[in-house]
Amino acid sequence: MDLIKAVEAGQHREGVEQFSIGDLVKVHFTIVEGKTERIQVYEGTVIARNNSGVAETFTVRKNSYGVGVERVFPLHSPRIAQIELVRKGRVRRSKLYYLRDRIGKSAKVRELIKKKTQAAPTEK
Repeated sequence: MDLIKAVEAGQHREGVEQFSIGDLVKVHFTIVEGKTERIQVYEGTVIARNNSGVAETFTVRKNSYGVGVERVFPLHSPRIAQIELVRKGRVRRSKLYYLRDRIGKSAKVRELIKKKTQAAPTEK
């Protein structure tokens, strides 16, 4: 029932299912400082997606000057201007909390490379 009310109120965002766990994303987030607004880009790896419906959130982790920084974004927030997919990740877990203990190259997620299927050559 809350989802129906939220859709009517315009809170539900369409087309946000394009990213998943392990993907490298850029989140364009509106920051309000006094009377001014600006868009800040936060780039990192998606390590978790929680809940569903209007209250769905996702956690993005990045390393900033050797320190791990995590930020939780509400998926359907009007302050999120855009979610840009940089790179697909290849993972076998739904939560990547083990990345918190890793630094350097071991904290990276492998890239998902989909093999294109070639059609069989047709003979004439």
